[in-house]
Amino acid sequence: MKPIAAELPFSFQSLGMAAGLKAAAARSPGKIAYTQGDRTRTYAQLVERVDRVTHALLGGCGLAAGRHIAIIAKNSIEYMEIVFGAAQAGLPIATINPRLAVPELVAICDDAGAEILFADADSAAALAGSRYATVRKIVTIGPEYEALLAQAKPATDIAPVPEWGVFTIPYTSGTTGKPKGVLVSHRSRALTLFGMAAEYGCFGPDDRFLAIAPMCHGAGMIFSLAPVFFGGHCEVMEKFEPDAVFRRLRQGAMTGFFGVPTHFHAMMSLEQGILGRERPQHLRTVISNAAALPQTMKEKLVAYFGEGLLHETYGSTEAGIVTNLRPPDQLRKQQCVGQPFPATRVELRRDDGSLCATDEVGELFSSSPYLFNGYWRKPEATAEAWKDGWVTVGDLARRDADGHYYIVDRKKDMVISGGVNLYPREIEEVLLRHPAIAEVAIVGVPDDKWGERLKAFVVKRAGAELTAAGVTAFCEGRISAMKTPKDVAFIDAIPRNANGKVLKTSLRTL
Repeated sequence: MKPIAAELPFSFQSLGMAAGLKAAAARSPGKIAYTQGDRTRTYAQLVERVDRVTHALLGGCGLAAGRHIAIIAKNSIEYMEIVFGAAQAGLPIATINPRLAVPELVAICDDAGAEILFADADSAAALAGSRYATVRKIVTIGPEYEALLAQAKPATDIAPVPEWGVFTIPYTSGTTGKPKGVLVSHRSRALTLFGMAAEYGCFGPDDRFLAIAPMCHGAGMIFSLAPVFFGGHCEVMEKFEPDAVFRRLRQGAMTGFFGVPTHFHAMMSLEQGILGRERPQHLRTVISNAAALPQTMKEKLVAYFGEGLLHETYGSTEAGIVTNLRPPDQLRKQQCVGQPFPATRVELRRDDGSLCATDEVGELFSSSPYLFNGYWRKPEATAEAWKDGWVTVGDLARRDADGHYYIVDRKKDMVISGGVNLYPREIEEVLLRHPAIAEVAIVGVPDDKWGERLKAFVVKRAGAELTAAGVTAFCEGRISAMKTPKDVAFIDAIPRNANGKVLKTSLRTL
């Protein structure tokens, strides 16, 4: 519920990303805020360019606060300029994964109602010729983007943006398999930054943070914002390369970085010579999120980086950061996601809504200032997630006697592979269009590198010929590679219960 403006005290100031950035810039305008390869932005340069983005959107592009835009791009300094500038203009920005297939990218742009689309050169080339329902201008990051900024004025006449308004619209998939836009407010993410600074201890003015996760994801975004919001330094990596990460951690004297389990698996799989030669010397904080970190990997990370550094965080785009397992508990609390994040309350509930007892498994609900504003144009899905000021994404968990939480399973069939949420029904719908497929069910199976990988159980039509390679080939161009099943098994029938529901638990045991 939005507060009534007349009830706000005269001293009220909205929380926002640009305000934090400008406060940091006023303190140290000549300090380098972002680095990417041999390119840099001082705080003064960053603020000027952010102001130009804001005025280009509100002026040259003819937008008004509240209209929607989108970005499809790899990590870059420009990505963060666009996000800051859109936030200052009051323009919610849909942050779309560039790895999606072209039809998926177009569909999300249209669903978000994006009028202006920023894209890197590769994405712009892939999207060339696409038809949109809402996008009327595409700005390619590069010379075209620079020309747009050059024509804009870095003026100061920018109206304040209400903190309860929408900041970003990251997209996640729902039970139907269709992407859902998650409405994330300025207030939610600004307060999350303060919670992170208190919890992780690596976002002060003297800290240097390495950003390796995709900015299109909620975690990649927030961990790229936090360093400069508090006046520190952030180095941006366009793509993840494990040996390059170690090199930058050591040579850049980094004090913190965030990764998903897939990153850590690749990093710790490097040869011992590289691990020994590139061992970081200045790290104080290592943060893992997005998928469960195997206990064996926790032990490897603690042994390599040292005790007192590793955090494992649990959360969701909708609820923000919910819990965190702090360094002293990494080896003491097995397969645990820790205790509630600052200013967060957590409850485990039975199906009847009553609270679970110690060590009893129930559905996890959280309440905090970090909760989302709902799903874009999906009131039914919003109502399903919201319960009287508490949010659930359908995860099942238990709480021990010390107040630590353990994620047990998911009520829904979501698969997390490499830190990315994948939803079987969307993939099943695509495969059911194959003329040789009668039935199909997708499940997640354990994978040492990715956490989980997709496996398809396929029932062929009578007399049809089909191979596993044929199933994979059919997915090309229809869905992204990360959604294509890595394993295919042909079976005579899909197991179902008396009501016709697919028994995916049975499939996982095959």
